[in-house]
Amino acid sequence: MVFSSILFLFGFLPLVLSAYFPTPSRWKNLCLTLFSYVFYGWSNPLFVPVMAASTMIDYVCALKIASHSDQEPVRSSGEAPFRRRRWLILSLCTNLGLLGFFKYFNFGIDTARTLLAAFGHESALADWTLRVTLPLGISFYTFQSMSYTIDVYRGKIAPTRNFIDFACFVSLFPQLVAGPIVRYADLAQALIRRTVTVQGFARGVALLSVGLAKKVILANPCGKIADIVFSAYGLDVWTAWYGAVAYAFQIYFDFSGYSDMAIGLGMMFGFCFPTNFDSPYRSQSITEFWRRWHISLSTWLRDYLYFSLGGNRLSPMKTYRNLILVMLLGGLWHGAAWTFVAWGGLHGIWLAVERAAGKKPLYGAFPKPLRIGLTFVLVTLGWVMFRSADFSHALQYYGALFGLGRVSENLLLITGMVARPWDWVVMGICGLIVWTTPVSRNWVMDWRPWKAVVCGGLFVFSVAILLTQGYNPFIYFIF
Repeated sequence: MVFSSILFLFGFLPLVLSAYFPTPSRWKNLCLTLFSYVFYGWSNPLFVPVMAASTMIDYVCALKIASHSDQEPVRSSGEAPFRRRRWLILSLCTNLGLLGFFKYFNFGIDTARTLLAAFGHESALADWTLRVTLPLGISFYTFQSMSYTIDVYRGKIAPTRNFIDFACFVSLFPQLVAGPIVRYADLAQALIRRTVTVQGFARGVALLSVGLAKKVILANPCGKIADIVFSAYGLDVWTAWYGAVAYAFQIYFDFSGYSDMAIGLGMMFGFCFPTNFDSPYRSQSITEFWRRWHISLSTWLRDYLYFSLGGNRLSPMKTYRNLILVMLLGGLWHGAAWTFVAWGGLHGIWLAVERAAGKKPLYGAFPKPLRIGLTFVLVTLGWVMFRSADFSHALQYYGALFGLGRVSENLLLITGMVARPWDWVVMGICGLIVWTTPVSRNWVMDWRPWKAVVCGGLFVFSVAILLTQGYNPFIYFIF
């Protein structure tokens, strides 16, 4: 079940709201937890025990860590007694084990088969037929649940003794399958007591409407363009760049739109989720881009991985190593394929280069509009690797981008499919929003009566499109 569906908007969500608000305060978290499990298990009920097991283990581990804590806050892992450390290790191994098995088992088998075939042993795994289905959102809720036990271990938060509160935190359906990755400290007070005001609820509905419009009106048409262009061969330079920019717009409006819907839904239930996107395509460097793009993930990687490796407290070379390593793992988090690892590595190298230049891009002396444009070009080139099925496809597409490939005789047919008047309008609107309009959340929070009319119109238009639109994928569901 996705937010951008008639079933969710006019079936599941009204049912949750009608059950939630009459429920007494002490049972509201239980109500949300039960509905969240229904939401999560809708596509495959077998996913539910996996999340439930992860939740139970982290709940117990956090309590055990706290029960062995010293009175003073822990400042380094060396000060922690073994008994506390072993419960943290159990939590980490459980979460990473679940994530590794479900997300990377198929990847590992395919990689092993490829390596064996390269050495003439292609039949060694020929009879291996086990394939593992990836549970929705496992990359998100395992990171979220891990951050809880790590923060308890570090003495940053006290563990909750209310299992329902913790289960609600892990399973909360607005941000369960695609983030933002929320930390327990962000929601601790709201899980105990929260108030839903008419104004807060209205702003939540408005942000839900804006996010839905981003997804349905902008991301989906851009996705169609990108799918056609990336599946074609023999592209000329113009069409290749057109398709790459279309994908850059698709992934931004798809993911930021879904984040807007998640944050808006959270507001409707009295929760305040962190902002996940801050106009990333206005960045003037790759370093700035990662401060604006998927903020909840980039800050998670910074706080729990980069700093743990030593951050920038060590020698410059080790700092560069840490940046590249974190981005390699961040790429692998996004998807079980070597193209994702390469994408992460490309960003890691750029971050290291900019760090060596004083956190400035190599084109830092250029005017601001040119710095923004060059950063967007670099990010878009990275998206080509992210979008490609394999390295061969990526290299072929890069060749087309720079005019190194053979142009197909069917190019006019491809152009006619992706450069219709409505396609140009959508792409133009995307560019206008990306580089000129305020962040959705800020726009909604600065409330005006006329904005209610705009949001209502966007919602109605989006629903009308949903009723006739068969193309409604969500990119980050596969992550």
